[in-house]
Formats: sequence, C-alpha cells, structure tokens
Amino acid sequence: MAKEKQAEEKEAKAAAPAENTETAPAEKPARAARGAKKSVKRALAFGQIHIFATFNNTIVTITDAQGNTLSWASAGLVGFKGSRKSTPFASRLATERAVKAAQDMGIQEVELFVKGPGPGRESAVRAVQTMGVRVRSISDVTPVPHNGCRPPKRRRM
Repeated sequence: MAKEKQAEEKEAKAAAPAENTETAPAEKPARAARGAKKSVKRALAFGQIHIFATFNNTIVTITDAQGNTLSWASAGLVGFKGSRKSTPFASRLATERAVKAAQDMGIQEVELFVKGPGPGRESAVRAVQTMGVRVRSISDVTPVPHNGCRPPKRRRM
C-alpha cells in the first residue's frame, strides 16, 4: 500500500505543475545574436560627415556634434575589393550608405570635413549634396606638414 501511495503522489505532482508557477524561475529572454545591430533612434538634426579619401579606399564617418560616431561606411564595406575600392563610384556608394543610415536617425543638416588626396573626394561630396541633406559647410582638413618629417623616398617603377 505504501508503494501505491507513492505512485499516486508522483502522478499528482506530474499532472499539476502549474500550481507552483510562482516559485518557478522566470524564463530569460533570448539574447541578441552577436554582431546584431542596435536600432537606436536618436532625435538629432545636425551632424558631421568626415570623408577620409586615400589612394586605396574611402572611409565615410558620420558623427554628432560631440564627435560620437553615428554611422560609417567604406568602399570595402560596400563590397568592393582591391583596386576597385579606390574608384569614385565606390566612394559614392559608401557615402550614400552612411548618409542613409544617418537620415534614419534624423540627421538633416551636416558639416563636411574632407581629408586626404584620394580619387573619391569629389564624388563623396557630390553624393552628400544629392542625398537631400543640407550642407552647412565644407572644410578640407588634410594635414599638411610645415616641413616636418622627411617623406619616404620616391617610388620608381
């Protein structure tokens, strides 16, 4: 008889687990996958666009007035590899991608800062102007030495 009682108690516990839902640990929400983007909607109307145009690539970074990065893109990120990263077309696509992400955050007016001698300078500036963002100013912030360090020797081909 004792065995029958134990069997009945086990069946009763298995049949009614909903009674102790208060003491059961709460389920943890599933964590976001690594590398998943945060979709943060910021109410910013003004930002800065920094275009860094080298001979090999063009990097576009969009920041707020304090310098905190909002979005960025490069010719390599857009999908170009090798010598195609240094083309004006790749620069334009990278700029459009970064500006579109900034517009989603509410950016409507920007200051442009262009640095470097690369071929993507002009096309990146034109891409910003055609995206519907109001350009407040355009500045060339390419560092120019006042006869500082000796440059590397000339490349001979």
